[in-house]
Amino acid sequence: MTDFSYQLYSSRNFPPLEQTFEMLKRNGYAQVEAYGGVYADPEATKLALDANGLTMPTGHFSIDLLEKEPQKVLDIAGALGMKAIYCPHLAVDVRPLDAAGWSAFGERLEAAHATYSKAGYVFGWHNHDFEFKALPDNSLPQKLIFDAAPSISWEADIAWIIRGGGDPFEWIGNYGSRISAVHVKDIAAPGQNTDEDGWADVGYGTVDWKALMTRLKDTPVQYFIMEHDNPSDDERFARRSIATVNSF
Repeated sequence: MTDFSYQLYSSRNFPPLEQTFEMLKRNGYAQVEAYGGVYADPEATKLALDANGLTMPTGHFSIDLLEKEPQKVLDIAGALGMKAIYCPHLAVDVRPLDAAGWSAFGERLEAAHATYSKAGYVFGWHNHDFEFKALPDNSLPQKLIFDAAPSISWEADIAWIIRGGGDPFEWIGNYGSRISAVHVKDIAAPGQNTDEDGWADVGYGTVDWKALMTRLKDTPVQYFIMEHDNPSDDERFARRSIATVNSF
């Protein structure tokens, strides 16, 4: 049986963190994934994880922190027992507007990979939707990133690929050998769950997760991470989503 993980960003509106850990233990999770909002006290967080039988093998760190404070990243990752580090996002105001810019960003990720892989970590990029929207010359930012960063791993956020207009099966086919982690997230039918930004609990939306899970078994993916960007009830999301994937 797969040990499923949970992106803690999903519960950012339901503090405190220790309560989230208890909720996840109660619902059968073995792992969590961290994001910037939970790094204030790594030692205390590690104790709370241990108390609930949870591990934190993966974490998100901003490009600024990754490039400017690598030792801080390594200290946090080490204290929390991480195995993989992912750059999760690029803010709108610093996103490149052309192919050359995206290639240059890929080169920055490749340089970060050299730093963190030397320290023993998997290092990769976590996508959103904007990487799958064609530039004026019809090139795709995600392909430009991969071409310029041949060594980096990929944390594939399947639902964002779909929202960006991409075919996840095609991308898994072309770049599946790079996938070390997957965000397991669902998209509500058009017009539904507007109070949750159009996302859905896994198995309650439009994404064919059963077929995707079968396809992903042919990749080196190690971590399946449940995520909902804005649930109105995080325990409902956590409970229903893990029940869905355990039924496959």
